[in-house]
Amino acid sequence: MIKRIFQILTISLVIFGCQNDKKQNPFEITTNRIGLLTNEIQVKELDSVFAKDSIAKRTPGDQSISYANEIEIYEKGGAKLLILETTKESDPTSIIKSIEIIDPRYKTSSGLSSNGVFKDIKDHYNISKINNTLSTAVIFVDSIQAYFTIDKKELPQKFRGTTDIEIKAADIPDSSKIKNFWISWNEN
Repeated sequence: MIKRIFQILTISLVIFGCQNDKKQNPFEITTNRIGLLTNEIQVKELDSVFAKDSIAKRTPGDQSISYANEIEIYEKGGAKLLILETTKESDPTSIIKSIEIIDPRYKTSSGLSSNGVFKDIKDHYNISKINNTLSTAVIFVDSIQAYFTIDKKELPQKFRGTTDIEIKAADIPDSSKIKNFWISWNEN
């Protein structure tokens, strides 16, 4: 009898575990998670997280202005999905500190993606601050550990070519396209 109860319990746990795996959307952005990638995953675990995708690690000799601690994730078909930046260069135990979201299939629960517009940010999230750089407005949303850039060509003329004027959310047109979408995870 005990053996039978143990078998039923084991089968139930396996079924429940499989159902939880199926429910995880591989493109959903939540706090401390982007699809199957979490803020605790180490570089050495990326091969299992992105088993169906291609991983390209930059090396110091690459002909690129990017950092050597960047890892690009591509679909098998060649489309770039994400750019990961690690906390330590060439360390397999390093964790991911920031992620640039490239593929628009990666979305938050409100539907915000790299193909979004400023209205998508403004309508669903509390904007923590906006920085004025020479070529972009950088919008920070602390609740999802994200920051976005919007090209200043999308803003009124008075903001172009200067960093001295404060940009407020009301100054950014709703239709302004998101140029870049990053998630930044704090080190544990």
